[in-house]
Amino acid sequence: MLEEKQTVAAIYETLGISREVYAFGSEIEKTLQERFEEIDQTAEYNQLKVVQAMQECRVSEGCFNYVSGYGYNDQGRDTLEEVYAHTFHTEAALVRPQITCGTHALALTLSANLRPGDELLSPVGKPYDTLEEVIGIRPSKGSLAEYGVTYRQVDLLSDGTFDYPAIKAAINEKTKLVTIQRSKGYQTRPSFSVKQIGELIAFVKGIKPDVICMVDNCYGEFVERMEPSDVGADLMVGSLIKNPGGGLAPIGGYVVGKQEYIDQCAYRLTSPGLGKEVGASLGVMKDFYQGFFLAPTVVKGALKGAVFAANIYEKLGFSVVPNGSESRHDIIQAVTLGTPEGVIAFCQGIQAAAPVDSYVTPEPWAMPGYDSDVIMAAGAFVQGSSIELSADGPIKPPYAVYFQGGLTWEHAKFGILMSLQKMVDKGLVTL
Repeated sequence: MLEEKQTVAAIYETLGISREVYAFGSEIEKTLQERFEEIDQTAEYNQLKVVQAMQECRVSEGCFNYVSGYGYNDQGRDTLEEVYAHTFHTEAALVRPQITCGTHALALTLSANLRPGDELLSPVGKPYDTLEEVIGIRPSKGSLAEYGVTYRQVDLLSDGTFDYPAIKAAINEKTKLVTIQRSKGYQTRPSFSVKQIGELIAFVKGIKPDVICMVDNCYGEFVERMEPSDVGADLMVGSLIKNPGGGLAPIGGYVVGKQEYIDQCAYRLTSPGLGKEVGASLGVMKDFYQGFFLAPTVVKGALKGAVFAANIYEKLGFSVVPNGSESRHDIIQAVTLGTPEGVIAFCQGIQAAAPVDSYVTPEPWAMPGYDSDVIMAAGAFVQGSSIELSADGPIKPPYAVYFQGGLTWEHAKFGILMSLQKMVDKGLVTL
């Protein structure tokens, strides 16, 4: 056993991890076995939930067939949407390769269910950067604001909890849809648990029962045993190149929820009168199914990596959200490094640990949809896939980096060790 450990350490050393960094990480890992067992148990529960859905929806080999053209009677597409609805306990689902990303899925859902004169309310503070142009917070062609949809926002309290009195005051006769972003985005606030989201939805519905409650569930799927759709969300939205795609989906997004709202989304995605009946799957169904099957296990690895990262950087004195012992509600780990150099070094370490493009050095750039330069590290099999080992962050105060993903725990561990190695090499931390 001792020889095996020495061999592993030697392999890490050939990959650029010093024995000092490896030893530091090993000591941290020893303290996390109880946390890891809890994550394993949640993954087992969610794995069984997915298998049960696939069996009850009678997934067959025919579901993987290539379908082109209009896509009428696409068995694989229609059955997969039944699987998603069954897994997330909703009336209906829309799961399509024609939904290009998470932002597209959110824009689709908002534009489909809001009309001129309606008001959109965010009771959880500022939404993710790319939604600012969708809403019209930052002026953009085709925004909701251009179509006469107004927007109101209630900031979180200083401790990251909901400001219930202010939310009550913000809800009015025009409030049509409430959007709840589960994950922190490019903020160092806590991500919300399913329980917290359920409490917020119940509060909002108690004031205005007919308001639509939509949850941006990106990065949250399969982290807990329940999903926001289990606690009152009318709509739940996400990306297939994040958690539910399991690292295999090459593109796509999903919306699950009440039938009437899903129908609205389908009519907006395709055309009024056509809705869900068209939209061929174009040969991606096997990857969609197998990715969804693998998703609980993949999320398990990403969660272990996030917990490991939190404990590594917390011990070095950096502010981390969530901290090393808090419960997890998404796969994202925020680390406030305090300097542009720290963010850049961290991301360059993640890139150096990638199986794809490991030799590339990421640099900040003016990425579309953001109000500052952003650095992104992701040597991924699917471009931009953030369920794969990745890290990114805006180059602006407080200079926080956001780490997520890792198709396996072992790869996530290597990525975190390499990020630390780059920080050590540049004299930004001392072990």
